[in-house]
Amino acid sequence: MSAPSPPRPLHGQRILLCVGGGIAAYKSLELVRRLQDAGAQVQVAMTAGAQQFVTPLSFQALSGHPTRTTLWDSAAEQAMGHLELARWADRILVAPATADLLARLAHGFADDLVTTLCLASDAPITVAPAMNHRMWNHPATQANLATLHGRGVQVVGPDDGPLAEGESGPGRLREPDAIVAALAAGGGAQATDRALAGLKVVVSAGPTYEDLDPVRYLGNRSSGKMGFAVAASAARRGAEVVLVSGPVNLPTPAGVKRVDVRSAAQMREAVFAAFPADIYIGAAAVADYTPRLPAANKIKKSSESLALDLVRTPDILAEVAARTQELKLVIGFAAETERVAEYARGKLVAKRLDMIIANRVGVADGGFESDSNAMTAFWKDGERAFASAPKTQLADELVDLIVERLHA
Repeated sequence: MSAPSPPRPLHGQRILLCVGGGIAAYKSLELVRRLQDAGAQVQVAMTAGAQQFVTPLSFQALSGHPTRTTLWDSAAEQAMGHLELARWADRILVAPATADLLARLAHGFADDLVTTLCLASDAPITVAPAMNHRMWNHPATQANLATLHGRGVQVVGPDDGPLAEGESGPGRLREPDAIVAALAAGGGAQATDRALAGLKVVVSAGPTYEDLDPVRYLGNRSSGKMGFAVAASAARRGAEVVLVSGPVNLPTPAGVKRVDVRSAAQMREAVFAAFPADIYIGAAAVADYTPRLPAANKIKKSSESLALDLVRTPDILAEVAARTQELKLVIGFAAETERVAEYARGKLVAKRLDMIIANRVGVADGGFESDSNAMTAFWKDGERAFASAPKTQLADELVDLIVERLHA
């Protein structure tokens, strides 16, 4: 008896691939093949700029369908063909999505075939950005991405690496196989993906405050934004989510049960009270030390120096990871100021985690208190870099990866 064929994660889905005008358009040819290998039906629409890099005939040969390039095709538009194509699509994938194309999508333009198709369709949209790293990091591009993300658009990539002009940085189109995996995993507020349905996810977020006396405390700069975004993304994927939060000023995400705590000891108690669970994501910046004996009254300014007697707090993440029989995945975060990869991999091994997410703090436009970040995920046999992007977008990309690792 022959072996069963492997599952095709996009089986039967009708995907409209919209190709933007960047040098990375050549990778979209391979993307057509990878989408078909995953079981999808593919039709292609191109911007005028895309046709300067790759010919419509190439996409027609690979997809088996005529490539659409203009709103002014009298034969195709005799029966309003662009509306028919917009209705045909189950998903729209824009790859590469240039800075210009992202801007026009964010502002609702319908000045060519691609933007009109995106505006005329109810299908979920995924964009795979590709551009120079300075264009990617520009506040205008980041604002456009935030607008699109707020509408439920899934953003995949870009990767950090060599660029066509000889420079290096975030802006490289994610590889076709990774784009297909992200589509299969789902994502975005409009997506119907329920990849985490039936699973319980516990997320810790924000700082802890360790009281010195009734007036003062030891704390850190964590805003909780990343943990809250991850909790929201997991809830959108169908998970039952418990969010254990230190002191932050953030609204509770929709569909999430929130437990507020103050100290490391209280966070530990709340995390373990939320078990049993399937996944633990330790995004909180838990204090490493706490006063041995907090003062009952305000400590008075009576000398030129003050020595504090501090003791270690419980290592919540390591304790959770020790419960290997009860959880499918334990994921930690590492905020570092130097030797980020080295320290993160050390924690991954020492705490016996399934994955750790590392980022550099103390830098502009990233880390604590910022709305954006860049990070790298490490696991035993691999890693994945996430280029600088809004934390809400990074959360969706991270949950995409978590879904992948669940089935690895």
